[in-house]
Amino acid sequence: MDARELQRCCLDRAGAIEDFPFGSETSVFKVGGKMFALSRLRREPLEVSVKCEPELAVEFRNSYDAIRPGYHLNKRHWNTITLDGSLADGLVCDLIEDSYDLVVSALPKRTREELGWAPEAG
Repeated sequence: MDARELQRCCLDRAGAIEDFPFGSETSVFKVGGKMFALSRLRREPLEVSVKCEPELAVEFRNSYDAIRPGYHLNKRHWNTITLDGSLADGLVCDLIEDSYDLVVSALPKRTREELGWAPEAG
């Protein structure tokens, strides 16, 4: 996955925007004013940080060398993923989608409805 594909994966979500509150080098992807992904798109190797359920965050870190505790973020809830080709692009997009869903699920009901978001049945 390259920077453009990563950016597209983040922005393809309903209501997602790209913001630069930490300067022009760091893309912050938000929904409803809340961050769900963070990346320096020009960095080599490319990395993205995403929110994750705490138990799953640890599971992913133990399963994949390219996933580690969130860099400069709450390590209980955030993972940083190195996009070095060792993870399938689909898995990376799934982790971004899960992060987005976690953030949206905590937004006010009206905002969730405006986004057309509904939790997955399961």
